[in-house]
Amino acid sequence: MNHLKPKKGYLYILASKTDGAIYVGVTSDLMKRVYEHKYLAVGGHTKLYHIKRLVYFEEYEDVRDAIKREKQIKKWSRAWKLDLIVKDNPKWLDLYDEIT
Repeated sequence: MNHLKPKKGYLYILASKTDGAIYVGVTSDLMKRVYEHKYLAVGGHTKLYHIKRLVYFEEYEDVRDAIKREKQIKKWSRAWKLDLIVKDNPKWLDLYDEIT
């Protein structure tokens, strides 16, 4: 029987600027992952559009729950995603300092 505790997970949203391009992702190490985005160590969409401000995140005790939430949010319209951000972070502040 496996008694290992599940790995924590984080759903996160990055933005290029207020009301700019956004990216929805999931990770087990939020601080490391956002750092990688900030310093362009991650290629693709986020690097191309300079999406590196952490504007929203949710923490889960089990990374599988974060993955489920990511899949749910990725199906949402852009307007719903923006509403989610604005509800908790109306000024679109970079929350990276909050997690470091």
